[in-house]
Amino acid sequence: MIPLSVPNLSGNEWKYIKECLDTNWVSSVGSYVTQFEKIVAEFCGVKHAVATSNGTSALHVSLLLAGVKPGDLVLLPDITFVAPANSIKYAGAEPVLIDVDPQTWQMDLDLVKEFLDKQTSFTGGAKGSGGTGDSGGSCIHTKSGRRVAAIMPVHVLGNMCDMETLLQLAERYGLAVIEDSTEALGSYYKGKHAGTFGRFGCLSFNGNKIITTGGGGMILTDDPELAARAKHITTQSKSDPAEYYHDEVGYNYRLVNILAAMGVAQMEQLPAFLLRKKEIRKLYAGGLRGIEGIKEQVVRDEVDPNYWLYTVKAPDQRALRKFLKTKEIEARPLWVPMHALPAFKDCMYINNRELSNEIYKICISLPCSSGITDEEISMVITQINAFYKK
Repeated sequence: MIPLSVPNLSGNEWKYIKECLDTNWVSSVGSYVTQFEKIVAEFCGVKHAVATSNGTSALHVSLLLAGVKPGDLVLLPDITFVAPANSIKYAGAEPVLIDVDPQTWQMDLDLVKEFLDKQTSFTGGAKGSGGTGDSGGSCIHTKSGRRVAAIMPVHVLGNMCDMETLLQLAERYGLAVIEDSTEALGSYYKGKHAGTFGRFGCLSFNGNKIITTGGGGMILTDDPELAARAKHITTQSKSDPAEYYHDEVGYNYRLVNILAAMGVAQMEQLPAFLLRKKEIRKLYAGGLRGIEGIKEQVVRDEVDPNYWLYTVKAPDQRALRKFLKTKEIEARPLWVPMHALPAFKDCMYINNRELSNEIYKICISLPCSSGITDEEISMVITQINAFYKK
C-alpha cells in the first residue's frame, strides 16, 4: 500500500526519545519541551511558542485568551477539518461559516466583507484594533444581537488567503484574528510565516502533518503576557510550584517531554521535508497535466505554501478513489463542509452558491508523504492515467 501521508522518522527521533527514557524525563517536565518551543518560535519568526497536547487544544486556548465569550460569533471557512469548528463550540461560541474561494479553496474574503458590511454594526468605540479585538467597541450581528468576536482563517492544505485584506477587515471591525495554521508549518505570505499575523497562530503535529510528535500542537504569539497566560492555563493553572494551588479553571493541555523530543528531531529535518514536498507537487503536476479536468488548488503569487497535502480537483473522484484502492494506493476526499455536519447544520452559512459542496465532491488527496519515492509517485500517476483512459 502507498499511504496518503505518514511520518518520516529518519532523523534523531530514536536518540532523543531514548534519552528521555534513560533519564526518566518522559512526562510534562523536561528540557525537550522548552527546546521544542524555542526551535519552533525561531523557525516561524515569532517571539513566543507554547506547546500543547494537540492543535485543537491550541485553538481552544487561543479563543479563550482572545476574549471569545459564550454566545459570541466567530467567522470560519466552511471547508476545513472539523477541529476549529469544535474549538469554537468548546468556548461556548458559534461559528459563522463562510463559503470558500473557488480557486484557492480558502475563506472567501469578499463574502466576509459583504457579511460584515451588510449584516453587522460597530458600536461603542472607534473602529480599528489591528487584529487584536481591543478596539473598545463591538461588532454586533444586527439580526441576532450577538457579538462577532473573532475571525479564524484556516490555511487549508498549507495554502493561504489574502492576509492583508483579512487583517484590514479585522481591524475595521475590531475582530481578533486567530490563525488555524495547523496545516501550514513552513507556509509564507509575502515572506511572513503563517500563524504570525494575528493575535494567535496555532500549529498541529498530528501523525499526518509535515512534522509530527505523534500528537501535539503549538500556540504562537508575540505577546509575552498572553504567552505566559497560555502556558499557565494549559498546565492546570497551578500557581504555586510546591503547593497544589490552582488560581483559575485550567486545562490538562500540556505536551509531554517524550513527544517534544520527537518534535525537536523532526524540526531538524523540516527544511528538507519542505523541499521534498515541493518536489512531490512538481512531479504530480507534470505527470497529471494531460488529464482533462484535473486542476490544482490555485496559489496566489504572494503565497509560498508548504504543499502539505497534494489535493486536486478530479472528475469522478469517488470512482477514482475506489480504483486506486484496488491498486493499493491510498487516496482521500476533502473534508465534508462544516454546514453539512450535524453539529453545525444550524450555524449561519454565508454563501452565494455553496461552492464548498462542489469542491468537496470533486477533490481528492493523493499520496504525498515526505518519504515517498519518485517511483511510488510514478506508480500513482500511471494508475490515474490508466483510470481516465478506460
